[in-house]
Amino acid sequence: MQKFHATTILTVQKDDQVAMGGDGQVTLGDAIMKADAMKIRKLGGGKILAGFAGSSADAFALMERFEAQLKDSPGNLTRAATELAKQWRMDKALRQLEALLTVTDGKSSLLVSGTGDVIQPTDGIIGIGSGGNYAIAAARALLNHSELSAQEIVEEALTIAGGIDIYTNTNIVVETLSQKSA
Repeated sequence: MQKFHATTILTVQKDDQVAMGGDGQVTLGDAIMKADAMKIRKLGGGKILAGFAGSSADAFALMERFEAQLKDSPGNLTRAATELAKQWRMDKALRQLEALLTVTDGKSSLLVSGTGDVIQPTDGIIGIGSGGNYAIAAARALLNHSELSAQEIVEEALTIAGGIDIYTNTNIVVETLSQKSA
């Protein structure tokens, strides 16, 4: 059975802004099935951004569970992410899910995985999905060698990743949060 391949999601924190962007491509085997999928969601009344990569159905299931954790721990992104990671690792059915999440509230950006990891990168850059490492490399270079905003860095880095990774396109959607509004 062929698997759905998707995506590239990139989160960049710079100054008082965080931007999260994703491409729109969903691939089944060697065919592009959808070019404009939405892989980023605003949660918590618009105060949290969440992006997913991996199996779409699995990612939606995790997103719902993360939203429930946010309701149980309002205003505490790290606790909600940690509780989701614990559930994900300990629940036999959840362990089978093939997806990754990146979440941010404008102050903290976290990577949440099914192995129980909740990682906050030192430089505020997270890339997940098939083009994630390309996007991270481009974002780090742009962060260190340009005056671009977080949103502009995400757009440029995802465009670069889309030119390299066959499972990433350049139909890019970017959402932003500022620490002032978070």
